[in-house]
Amino acid sequence: MADHATYFDLQINGYAGVDFNHDQLTAEQLHAVCQRLEHDGVGGILATIVTETPERMIARLRNLVALRGADPLAKKLIAGIHIEGPFLNETQGYRGAHPADAIRPAETYLMSQLLDAAGGLTKLVTLAPERDAGLVVTKLLVKQNVRVSAGHCDASLEQLKAAIGAGLSLYTHLGNGCPMLMHRHDNIVQRVLSLSDRLRICFIADGTHVAFPALGNYLKLAGIDKACVVTDAVAPAGLGPGRYTLLRHDVLVTEDMVCWAADKSHLVGAAITMPQTYANLVEKLGLSAADAKKLLCDNPRAAIGLV
Repeated sequence: MADHATYFDLQINGYAGVDFNHDQLTAEQLHAVCQRLEHDGVGGILATIVTETPERMIARLRNLVALRGADPLAKKLIAGIHIEGPFLNETQGYRGAHPADAIRPAETYLMSQLLDAAGGLTKLVTLAPERDAGLVVTKLLVKQNVRVSAGHCDASLEQLKAAIGAGLSLYTHLGNGCPMLMHRHDNIVQRVLSLSDRLRICFIADGTHVAFPALGNYLKLAGIDKACVVTDAVAPAGLGPGRYTLLRHDVLVTEDMVCWAADKSHLVGAAITMPQTYANLVEKLGLSAADAKKLLCDNPRAAIGLV
């Protein structure tokens, strides 16, 4: 791709050894990770804060906002914040690596606390529509011009349609945040794909979160002009294979740059970079450079209203 500096990632939890969700994230760490992102051709990201206790999520958001505000490079690179959780489906498989003891039904009071802690920087919130009774949190977010994405959920077709009617506009990393064993036809992947004319759908393109043949099929259904590709990168991304400690998890990054729980029972985010993602789209899926640019640069910005 001629201009790598246009990569925009809607979902980065950490990178190059730095974890945005660490309670002691420092100014030096934030600056270093932004330098590395810029070096790797990333022009903007949504720093992603994930499910934890309300107190920890609020403290992490406040710290991230304060550090970003004091660093010109961080202000340039971090276009906003993606809050993923805690209003998810707590069922095994659907919750993914999110801690079950911190997941809760959606509530406007806590959502407002999280938004306040993020200091107006929240651009995207991922939640489970079936855990948002009356879609009150979805409606609150839409009124505040925050994009709402479904994810880590098992919403019925009717629940998804109702959420879209209330303002839901995206789906977070389709094909992930769901069990390995589901109904072979009536499942969240098929429901979301059936609504692809009304949703922007995001995918992880490392070949393991979604196998490349399936990803190719999904992109054809979702349409290149509306789909987005994210890394869902966690702190070990860009460091190479090895064993690392990540929040509550000991993780293993394998030679193919996939991040697993230490026992390989489930995935824990991703360890891929944007340049690697671009190569996969072009070399593994045979996409044109122009289509890869749409998925990695243009569409993510459009999804949160930056273009």
